[in-house]
Amino acid sequence: MPTRKPISRRDFVYQAGLTGLALPFSHSKLFTPTVKNKKDKLGIALVGLGGYATHQLAPALLETEHCYLAGIVTGTPSKIPDWKEKYKIPDANIYNYENFDTIRDNKDIDIVYVVLPNSMHAEFTIRAAKAGKHVICEKPMALTVEECDKMIKACKDANVQLGIGYRLHYEPFNQEMVRLGTQKVYGNIEKLNAGFAFTIGDPKQWRLKKAMSGGGPLQDIGIYCIQGICYTTGMEPVAVRATEGPKKDMEKFKEVEESLTWEFDMPNGLIAKGKCSYSESYNFLRAEAAKGTFELSPAYNYGGIQGKTPDGAMNFPRVNQQARQMDAMTEAIKKGEKIRTGGEMGKRDVKLINAVYEAMHTGKTISLV
Repeated sequence: MPTRKPISRRDFVYQAGLTGLALPFSHSKLFTPTVKNKKDKLGIALVGLGGYATHQLAPALLETEHCYLAGIVTGTPSKIPDWKEKYKIPDANIYNYENFDTIRDNKDIDIVYVVLPNSMHAEFTIRAAKAGKHVICEKPMALTVEECDKMIKACKDANVQLGIGYRLHYEPFNQEMVRLGTQKVYGNIEKLNAGFAFTIGDPKQWRLKKAMSGGGPLQDIGIYCIQGICYTTGMEPVAVRATEGPKKDMEKFKEVEESLTWEFDMPNGLIAKGKCSYSESYNFLRAEAAKGTFELSPAYNYGGIQGKTPDGAMNFPRVNQQARQMDAMTEAIKKGEKIRTGGEMGKRDVKLINAVYEAMHTGKTISLV
């Protein structure tokens, strides 16, 4: 069997999402980039123009009903001409990291979406809040609970909202897992397993530098498994045990873990198991309940999610997850309602991630209460 070439995280999550996709492209808005009327929409500025902003968020903002791409913030001037042309962004709405704070004077921009390496989330969330802008921050929210507290306080002090980019809370298959699990449609969950893995590519990317990422696959994709465990059960773990997997590439993974497994003790006695890796391939969220198993596989991709229950296959329309997420958050802001996936949820997950790492490094069961 030929050796598979490592791919980027973005390409993996996107391409894997196309596997099993039933609807033809012509049935999706995803491929009709027409800017809608900006009347009554809130303007979003993307901070950081990496792969996720370029290939997912910006195109999604051509589909949204409640928000639009109003500005960009980048440290790479060579990217600006293409973005200006494609999204008709005026010069006045283009910023760099040095003059970012002057965004406070821009009435076109209501929301700042922080799409930077993990280590920069806290700084730019706090700066955006001080500039009087609502904030959406990509996951994980930050590297430490202390940073999360500062982010939450900055937004509260500025009377602006803080949302975390948990797109799957707005995706119908994962929403169904929430319903089936929390409403005990098939009885009590007796076993719960979640896993996400792919073979990571460029060894020089920021995700493999601990100072920027905070860790390896747990920070990047394992967080989806943590989320899945929490929202499928409707509970938060009370303790955790974890084990680091062997490193097959010591050079690539000299700073971060290559893979790991963990077990959460849930309040009702359930043991929920999670795993993630940068050198394997799996993608699932599976609950075994008293009256049968319900699951998603793949569970976490940008599209092509599939699910099944004891009553047959789940059947939901294909959606643009990023558009749904940003629309829901923007609508909440417009109505003065709390964003569903807010800073407290982000802080909880940072606490859980750090507890998993502590358990992994010490070999001990770490209490979460």
